[in-house]
Amino acid sequence: QVKLVESGGGLVQAGGSLRLSCKVSGRFDSIPVAGWYRQAPGKERELVATVTSGSTTNYAESVKGRVTISRDNAQNMVYLQMNSLKLDDTAVYYCDAIVADYGGNRRYWGQGTQVTVSS
Repeated sequence: QVKLVESGGGLVQAGGSLRLSCKVSGRFDSIPVAGWYRQAPGKERELVATVTSGSTTNYAESVKGRVTISRDNAQNMVYLQMNSLKLDDTAVYYCDAIVADYGGNRRYWGQGTQVTVSS
C-alpha cells in the first residue's frame, strides 16, 4: 500500500512564503513523476508543478517564478517552495505521485493540506 502524506500548509499573509512537504511511503520500485495540484473552493483541481525522477520540472503559468518543486529520491520526499504568495493561491494542495512497481505504474494522491493566504 502506497501512502502520500502532505505537511506544511497553513495561514500566511500575502507576499509570504510556505514550504509544503510530501512523504511517499510503501512498497514500490520508483517514482517516475511526482507533483502538486491544488483545488480552490468552487473550482476544479489544477496542476501546480511536477518533477520527474530526473529532476525535469514543469510549472503552471500562474506560479512560474514564485514556486519551486523539488524532490529527495533517497527519502521519497517531494517539496513545494512557494514565495510571494497571493490571495489566489488559497486552496487545498494535493501531492500526487506516479509510482512504479511490479504491476506497472499507478497514481496516488495525498489527503491534501490547506493553504490560506490572507491580505
